[in-house]
Amino acid sequence: MDMANALLGRFLGAALAAALLLTLTGCQDGGGGGRAAEDSPVVVAPGKPGEKSRTLSPEQAAKERPDDSPNAADQAYVRHMTEHHRQALTMSALAPDRASSDAVKRLAERIAAAQRPEIGAMEKWLSRYPPPGSDTGAHDHAAMPGMATQQQIEELTGARGADFDRLFLKLMTAHHEGAVKMAGEALAQGNNGAVEEMANEVVATQTAEIHRMRAMG
Repeated sequence: MDMANALLGRFLGAALAAALLLTLTGCQDGGGGGRAAEDSPVVVAPGKPGEKSRTLSPEQAAKERPDDSPNAADQAYVRHMTEHHRQALTMSALAPDRASSDAVKRLAERIAAAQRPEIGAMEKWLSRYPPPGSDTGAHDHAAMPGMATQQQIEELTGARGADFDRLFLKLMTAHHEGAVKMAGEALAQGNNGAVEEMANEVVATQTAEIHRMRAMG
């Protein structure tokens, strides 16, 4: 499944799940005991294209609600993206003292401002859904596309002025492209709604920044 189809499928699934939980109360005044069933809360579940909607009790709706328990893809994505974001913060922190372009400095500031709270959200998610057993998520750079090597980080640290600007844009563009790829894989293979939201945010934000950096370069 390509990323576009994955995004569409996940969006439609989320929309149907949200609609399933839409509760309508039909309470009316002056009804007798025979209207108790009619006055009970109901849940309207939309049918598939061409099918009628169904009326369910809250209990039935709860049973039919999709299970979004985290799977291995969700766990791997959150662990890896947390480290991926941390490297972006390390790279961005170099810009104020080394970049010559105000645009590069502002870009680095925006990246840090966006990804720092995302790290916090992912760490909170991991505390709620700790890795099973001994799977603590050892750092595996090969599983994280776009990560700069230690040599590249050292080159960026030693660069100044226009040389820093060019190298920063090159490395950060590749870094963002890797993040978008990871997010697309999570959207295609994951199962948890919160991870889906985080991955969608990465796709939207970092795709826009990739276009901006290419224009700057």
